Amino acid sequence: MKKLKFTLILLSSLMTVGLVNAQGIEEGKRFLYYEKFISAKNVFQGLLGANPANEEAAYWLGQTLLAPDEDKDLAGARAVYAKALAANPNSALLNAGMGHVELLEGKTQEARNHFETAISLSKGKSIEVLDAVGFANGDFDSKLGDGAYAVEKLQQATSIKGFKDARILTDLGDAYRKVGDGGSAQRTYEAALAIDPRYARAKYRIGRIYQSQGETQKDIFLGYYNEAIALDPAYTRVYFTLHQYYYETDVVKSAEYLNKYLASKGSDETNACFLQAQMKYAQGLFAETVTAANSCIASTPNPYPNLYGLVAYSSYKLGDSLGAKNAFEQYFLKQKPDKIGVRDRFTYGEVLLKFPGSEALAGTYIQQAVDQDSTEAGKVALLKSVASTYEKRGQYTEAGDWYKKVLNIKKTPTKNEIYNAGYSYYRIGKFAQASEVFDIYTQKYPDDIFGYYMMGKCYWGIDTTMAYGLANNAFAKAIQVGEAYPDKSKILAQLMGSYKYMIAYGANIEKNKELALSFADKALLVDATDQEVLTNKDIISKITFKPNTKPANKADKVIMGADGSITATGSDGSSTVITKEGKITTIKDGITTIIENGKVTMIGKDGKVINPTPPAPPAKPAKPKPGSGTAPKKK
Repeated sequence: MKKLKFTLILLSSLMTVGLVNAQGIEEGKRFLYYEKFISAKNVFQGLLGANPANEEAAYWLGQTLLAPDEDKDLAGARAVYAKALAANPNSALLNAGMGHVELLEGKTQEARNHFETAISLSKGKSIEVLDAVGFANGDFDSKLGDGAYAVEKLQQATSIKGFKDARILTDLGDAYRKVGDGGSAQRTYEAALAIDPRYARAKYRIGRIYQSQGETQKDIFLGYYNEAIALDPAYTRVYFTLHQYYYETDVVKSAEYLNKYLASKGSDETNACFLQAQMKYAQGLFAETVTAANSCIASTPNPYPNLYGLVAYSSYKLGDSLGAKNAFEQYFLKQKPDKIGVRDRFTYGEVLLKFPGSEALAGTYIQQAVDQDSTEAGKVALLKSVASTYEKRGQYTEAGDWYKKVLNIKKTPTKNEIYNAGYSYYRIGKFAQASEVFDIYTQKYPDDIFGYYMMGKCYWGIDTTMAYGLANNAFAKAIQVGEAYPDKSKILAQLMGSYKYMIAYGANIEKNKELALSFADKALLVDATDQEVLTNKDIISKITFKPNTKPANKADKVIMGADGSITATGSDGSSTVITKEGKITTIKDGITTIIENGKVTMIGKDGKVINPTPPAPPAKPAKPKPGSGTAPKKK
């Protein structure tokens, strides 16, 4: 009789322990559902402290550490599962948990091995194990995991006799979303609500489907979110989503939902100070934002890294470049590399540009931002922005370098994009680099005069006396293309500028009166009132030219080298190479002429230096200079 009594007491004690454990697990899961991660962690750690062999508590503790959208504690979760598995290697649930960690670590095959082991150990008949595998793979907010595999295992879980679980059906709905089957996802969420009509998570998930379809579905998804709140006002996720949704468009509503979120989350929201400071930023209260964020930083030994970013952006808005620079330095030092975005890198680069000597570092961060941006449009916008910054500062070489990067990224750069790059070099006198860009212009847009005209201007900038005729072909092509324009008023400056060059070349270099006058007549057909052409025509008409016994060094072919050099060859057998530094080397009739830094050196056929004959100055009447009268306007 006493023995029986003892047995009954023992069984009663075990039942009490089991009940307490079950209650504890459910309490922890409830905290996890409401995203109260600290409270959930405390519950599961308490259960493990009371019973280190509690595999269910170990599994859910690991899941709690993996749950946050940011700052998942992968190392902590791995340590929990590794310790528990060492004591119980045949635990199906713990194997599934370790697979989840490995999946998030990017160890796809190792994860799959653990998932299959878990299913094998439970003989594919455990709803909890199948859900653990499906949940790990079915997160539609993550790029990791196999959605089809998740659907398969979660369907298997729902087919087991006695299944009736709204949470697992919602997990299945998430898996359907991951594979792009929104219709099945919604039906599954609705099935979850049929089991538990107050399961707010399922209602919220339906809202997410419609929100992903854009603003046209605004009324529908906001309706579902409000219904979720009505079902369970303690469901914190929906408040945060609404706070984020209104953040850019309605700061009053955004602040309202943030307050509801923080009130519901309580002490479990460790970043409450940051979120409140961030709300001030959204309201345009930048000075208050700096004060609030710095107060948050000072009040904790390990500040949230985004607080430094908040100070940086607010200081930037206030025009406090030094404050922004210092805050960005801290942000980049303390923030995880994978959390640093395109906007962070680019803005930091822009701030650094304001400090002389930091240009190289600024360029590094800006280029990183460009490389990080996943879209062509985004990359181009960043490049144009920094190029424009240099342009406004009069640093045209740098502006040209950044504008030119646009040409390397865009499949089909616009006329303006090419022009801006070339013109930036042109206006600073880097004619070789400019001509290289305008050569691209002529290739992309062969029927447009601007490319040929600016090529001519660049070559004229190099061959200022026209002695080598480098610009001839470019201006001739500009005239050919320009004369075909139906409305010449749109290209008047470019066409007339090309004519004027050819008039001057014919008169000054070729000494050919008929040639010069023919171009003058063509020009006057376009604009009969152009005083410069009229004057020059009159002067040329009255001059008697001496026969030109020395043929001009006319360049029949001009080639741009990869090093920025220009090689011009003529039908007379001459060859001229002009480096991007401006050194000119001409070989004609066996004689080499070198012009460098204003010094002329001639080398005869025998290799000996000979005294050059100073070139005669160009004859008047026409003496235009690059940029005079027909200077190109930035398009």
